[in-house]
Amino acid sequence: MSDKDSKDDKSGAQERIKDSAQQIWLAGLGAFAKMQQEGSKAFEALVKDGAGVQKKTQEAAGETFSQAQARMAGLASEFGTRAAGGWGKLETIFEQRVAQALDKLGMPSAREVAALQARVAALEAQLAAATGTGGKATAKRVARKTAPRKTPSAAVKPSRRNRTDAN
Repeated sequence: MSDKDSKDDKSGAQERIKDSAQQIWLAGLGAFAKMQQEGSKAFEALVKDGAGVQKKTQEAAGETFSQAQARMAGLASEFGTRAAGGWGKLETIFEQRVAQALDKLGMPSAREVAALQARVAALEAQLAAATGTGGKATAKRVARKTAPRKTPSAAVKPSRRNRTDAN
């Protein structure tokens, strides 16, 4: 190879590189021009896509919130039911204890008092019919004379506190 051939090869290579660089530069300018023309269209498309994604996200968040709200309402209802059941049991226990204490003191129960009231009313009606006066004064005098006397078992015993205070 001669010097002349190597110079031709170098200048040919330089020319090809120069042409490639020119083409790359022109391609970049063309892309820039195209983006300027279609850039607003692309921007609008991106905004539209973003609005769609936002709507879907809000719907999903609303649905999740509704589910959470329904679950919390269910838990609150369940808690209220349990609390009411607990109070009902406590009330029943309290009523039983009071009834037992009154029974130990010789106090009649509500049923016994109601039955006694019914018997007194019936006796008053019989007495009024027998005397023919229909006056309540006679019925009251008879009721006082026939009133049951206290039995020793019905007498109220002093509580422990009262017995210790007396000592």
